[in-house]
Amino acid sequence: MPSGRTHDRITLWGLPLITSLTFFQTQSGNLTLIMAGAYLFSGLMFGPDLDLYSRQYQRWGFLRWIWLPYQKVLRHRSIFSHGLLIGTTLRVLYLSVWLALVGIFVLGVAHLIWGVELSWQQLITESRRSLTQNAAEWFYLFLGLELGAMSHSLSDWSSSAYKRLQQNRAKMKKRKGSSTQLKRRK
Repeated sequence: MPSGRTHDRITLWGLPLITSLTFFQTQSGNLTLIMAGAYLFSGLMFGPDLDLYSRQYQRWGFLRWIWLPYQKVLRHRSIFSHGLLIGTTLRVLYLSVWLALVGIFVLGVAHLIWGVELSWQQLITESRRSLTQNAAEWFYLFLGLELGAMSHSLSDWSSSAYKRLQQNRAKMKKRKGSSTQLKRRK
């Protein structure tokens, strides 16, 4: 399995490719910036290795405690952390719950201190409007998060497959060597 430093390098080396392909496809600086930012965030801080004590986890600084329940529930390299689409979707939902809890707290404090009134219906209506009016931005945000996570997962899988191939070759070589020695003894 590649080290955290190797995953960081893969993310940084992939950034120019992701950025240029996105700009070529969209011809939009805004969508390219969203995609590149999400890709970097996912590759460096929001990737599959949040399920263990990793560089990504450590980069959350004093907020890293929010990932402890996530680590306790998920097994490392499970489909729910490293799975394509599933892992990113689960992390987005998990972080959204935390952000919603913080939002509820902030709204409660704002109501108590300043008397700010904001109804749940208004909040839901605004959220729906944002999702429909900014569908392309939300799509490229999620795609950037997924590509950052995919670069991590694919490098893990390819590294593991390569190691298994090397181990199988060594076993085959060892078997051939011992069968050749048996023939020589006879």
